[in-house]
Amino acid sequence: MRAVRYYGQKDIRVEEIDAPVAGEGEVLIDIAWCGICGTDLHEYLEGPIFCPAPGHPHPITGEEPPVTLGHEFSGVVAALGEGVDDLEVGQHVVVEPYVLPDDVDPKEPGPYNLHPDVNFIGLAGGGGGLSEQVAVQRRWVHPINNDVPLDEAALIEPLSVAHHAFVASEAKEGDVALIGGAGPIGVLTAAVAKAYGCTVVVSELSELRGQKAFDAGVADYAIDPSKQDLKEEILKITDGKGADVAFECTSVNVVLDQLIDCLKLKGTLVVESIWSKKAQFDIHALVMKELTVRGIIGYAHDHEQTIKLVEDGKVDLKPFITGKIGFDGVVDEGFDTLINRNETAVKILVSPEL
Repeated sequence: MRAVRYYGQKDIRVEEIDAPVAGEGEVLIDIAWCGICGTDLHEYLEGPIFCPAPGHPHPITGEEPPVTLGHEFSGVVAALGEGVDDLEVGQHVVVEPYVLPDDVDPKEPGPYNLHPDVNFIGLAGGGGGLSEQVAVQRRWVHPINNDVPLDEAALIEPLSVAHHAFVASEAKEGDVALIGGAGPIGVLTAAVAKAYGCTVVVSELSELRGQKAFDAGVADYAIDPSKQDLKEEILKITDGKGADVAFECTSVNVVLDQLIDCLKLKGTLVVESIWSKKAQFDIHALVMKELTVRGIIGYAHDHEQTIKLVEDGKVDLKPFITGKIGFDGVVDEGFDTLINRNETAVKILVSPEL
């Protein structure tokens, strides 16, 4: 079968590899669509980060480069391994793409996303969504209603990150949620907040991205902080109180500072973005406003609720699909667009059929 393989920085190749089989307790999935994630871009430009380095096989998968990429994917059950009797061939599914030790049970309570050996299918090995098929342990496979289009279903993985952030914020219906940045995670966080009844304000320098969030119906207000005083606008919207919750989705220090400034007394800031450098943080503002600051990574116990939001029509993922390509276009079309013209794209999907 064909697969997109990561060899190292700026070295990604489309190759023929052996097709997987469903082993005991596994599900073989025909890939329908796979999204290109910001993590994939970081591996391409700066890696290996999550991908294993040459000569250093991952402790769980045993793999080292090349590894198959892709962790945001949807597909159709092609075969069931021994012991899997609660799914059917032909059923639509998405995958919670964790690589974790066999003794980690996601049905048990606890933050399995914080396990010291945590990694991801499509980065650490174990196959990936940028291929024709993948075999995945049953514990990570989530069935979805066959009425959900499979292209939209590929966005359930990043939507689960947004859901995890929203749960961490403890926001509730009627709150004002301020989103710093309208990139893929920013707009998906806005979508979740809107689905749960919040008034959503997006702060974004790019007119295209801000308008996209507004047109998609996930933002009640889209503000360019270079043209308007963000705090002044937030105070108008909140009758002088400030935002109840804020979500940092950029890893830009200026945005972090603005969100802190715009939060109400005893407000909550959730940091979703991955920072490759240390941030400067106004501790005095944190103390004087008694703010709560939460960091989140990935998701845990979120996929079922996230899937329900989509199945119930509370989140429409279609507006966030801005491109569709085949394997041969992953670097020249997909990566290049997301690296050099990212304000024109939200989520680019890849299909083995194109």
